[in-house]
Amino acid sequence: MIYSKTLDPDFKHLISKEPGGERIKRCFSCGTCTASCPVREVTDRYNPRKIIRMALLGMKKEVLSSQFIWLCSSCYTCYERCPQNVQIPELMNAIKNIAVREGYTPPVMKAQIDLLSSHGRLLEITEFENEKRTESQLPLLQSRIEDVKMILKELGLYHEEEREPS
Repeated sequence: MIYSKTLDPDFKHLISKEPGGERIKRCFSCGTCTASCPVREVTDRYNPRKIIRMALLGMKKEVLSSQFIWLCSSCYTCYERCPQNVQIPELMNAIKNIAVREGYTPPVMKAQIDLLSSHGRLLEITEFENEKRTESQLPLLQSRIEDVKMILKELGLYHEEEREPS
């Protein structure tokens, strides 16, 4: 990874103002989170201590644009073992929220947004599903695509010019 020469000293303050990120400045890099992380055992790309350290140093672009912030499984092992009670799963969610707001959306989330904007759900509801629901005496599922698009637009996650077929 190539690191930029520009640091944002206010990045840690931005994170600490985000719900879940309030305790980032408590971390003193003991490594307990990394040692107990099951994701870390599978891939060395995810290292909570490194992510927190980079955030505290002000490496905003590197943290927000990285794919490794999305790897936290929210298993809460680090949460339970952290001697400073940093609450790392919530901290990772805070960083992810900032990343999405600043336009750093991972490909998986982009695919989910595309599904939501085209079907109103993550899975398309066809006549077959509604027939099965009728057989089970369940109400039919109605398409609410416009409502979902309105919510996505309000969140800044939907742009019609990107979604419309050419």
